[in-house]
Amino acid sequence: MTEVRDLFGDVVTFPNGRRGRPAHVACQKNRNKVIVLLALGWSNQRIAAALHVSVPTLRKHYFSELKARGVQRDRLDAWRFEVVIEKAASGDISAIKELGRMIDKNDRVLAAARMADEPQEEKLGKKEEARRAASELMRDGGAWGDDLAPGKWN
Repeated sequence: MTEVRDLFGDVVTFPNGRRGRPAHVACQKNRNKVIVLLALGWSNQRIAAALHVSVPTLRKHYFSELKARGVQRDRLDAWRFEVVIEKAASGDISAIKELGRMIDKNDRVLAAARMADEPQEEKLGKKEEARRAASELMRDGGAWGDDLAPGKWN
């Protein structure tokens, strides 16, 4: 008997006389799908809907992939670089151009991150500027010099 598949390649399950859905079986294709969707920033609810499972089932079968959610985008980018470098090494001119664009984009992202890490000059309001200017005048003696200092005329 051949498997019936839907438009997206998922196996269509027909009722078999038992209640409820058949148990989900995790396969490598679905694991890869979860990794890619995590790299694209999808939520657990959206990923579960794409796999036709509930969120608890998603957590149960794909726990290790979900645990590494934060690094999946970096892994995807690294894989993309690897594929383009392999094609560029084989002499593919369009891959060489694409590699140059990817490197430029990566450099811009790194430069923006460095600029964000630099300490920013603090913006002060008018009242705070006046308060600081007054405290500097008092510290330096101001226009009155030591005339107003406590204990000067005792």
